[in-house]
Amino acid sequence: MRIDKDLVAASATPLVLGILADGESYGYAILKRVNELSAGRMTWTDGMLYPLLHRLERSGYLQATWHQAPTSRRRKHYTITAAGLDALAERRRQWEVVSGALDRVWREAKTVVTPPASATAVGR
Repeated sequence: MRIDKDLVAASATPLVLGILADGESYGYAILKRVNELSAGRMTWTDGMLYPLLHRLERSGYLQATWHQAPTSRRRKHYTITAAGLDALAERRRQWEVVSGALDRVWREAKTVVTPPASATAVGR
């Protein structure tokens, strides 16, 4: 299944902030976590993630520090700030409104749209 780029864009900030709310991380680990959380259905690229991380850092939602692991190269680690936690809480409230509206419209729709069999098999 291909996730529409508008949905990816809308979910990117709350996903990254939510991942970092669990603790400090770096780019590649964040990419892996998004992949895990979506059961492999959302594959982000470096070119999508790093501009987002830099924008969140400039907004004051993240703080970045460089770390040198003994067996690897330097990595920029990101930590969510208090402002980032506030932004995450606000995004969650907004997402719940949108999700609730979509739920209601799909339940009340006169024409029932059934996902293709391949989509339901993936979710099992």
